[in-house]
Amino acid sequence: MTDARPLGADQAAFIAAVRADDAARFALLTERHRRELQVHCYRMLANYEDAQDMTQETFLRAWNKRESFRGHAALRTWLYRIATNACLDLLRKRNDRTPVPSELPDPDSEVPYLQPYPDRMLPADPQESVVARETIELAFIVAVQHLPPRQRAVLILRDILGWPASEAADALGLTVASVTSALQRARVTMREQLPGRRLDWRSPATHELSEDERGAVRSYIETHERNDLDALASLLRDDLRFAMLPDPGTVTTTAKDAVDGWLSGGLFQPGHDDWRGIATTVNRMPAAVLYVRTPGDPEYRLFAVAALHIVDGKIAELTGFDAADKPWLDLPPTL
Repeated sequence: MTDARPLGADQAAFIAAVRADDAARFALLTERHRRELQVHCYRMLANYEDAQDMTQETFLRAWNKRESFRGHAALRTWLYRIATNACLDLLRKRNDRTPVPSELPDPDSEVPYLQPYPDRMLPADPQESVVARETIELAFIVAVQHLPPRQRAVLILRDILGWPASEAADALGLTVASVTSALQRARVTMREQLPGRRLDWRSPATHELSEDERGAVRSYIETHERNDLDALASLLRDDLRFAMLPDPGTVTTTAKDAVDGWLSGGLFQPGHDDWRGIATTVNRMPAAVLYVRTPGDPEYRLFAVAALHIVDGKIAELTGFDAADKPWLDLPPTL
């Protein structure tokens, strides 16, 4: 039997491009979905470079499978199915794309392959579920990584994209009962992994930074520029969660211990005490881009990006990334 429903404009144009073997038209119709597909792959993989690769793999697979598209589902849905399975295939091949036990006494496991996502690469439509802030922030992305790959896919398709169980089951080659069971288990794990103060990811989405967040990131930069360690410590909660990736060791620490640890590592000491910073956002989170000038160097050079989660005006979570090897963040190399 064929589906008698009328085709949407996208589906009809796509089928016409396939029948004409028109690669340019095919690329034009699929390219408009690139950003949201890349966010989808990032949620699955927590790594920006992997997400780029799998988005490109999605388009390659779509071209190779173009004859299989019959318009029974929206073109967007068909592409999401391909992208999801491309990510699952990658996860089957890569044993370094799962959380690893912490090397520190903290019982948590870590996601050393986590990379920040530049906000400028998010889809432009703020109403899209794919850019809901609660589901792109780092804590959520890390929590998702603790799910087995198929549970991960089910949670994203069902709870973030809002697919019905039957559609998710069809995309993943599962039964509806299996999808329902996987979703229930995934939700339990997510609530265990997300820090207790985090929002429910199924609550109404927010997008904009608050004044508290904007003020805290400005203060964070200013305390570095003044080398004011007391003021820096006063910005941190006493149950701070801190990580500096890709170094091992996500820890919950006091504000004083965090600052003492940075000092013992050489920061704020001669040679690493001349700072400048700019405010930005990654993963819809406030972030500080830090630059340091060493003796004899006329310029401040890119050092790190600190993504901040702010609670009641204080920094509750700080995830630092080496910024020098992440050209996709499009940051000036010097100030």
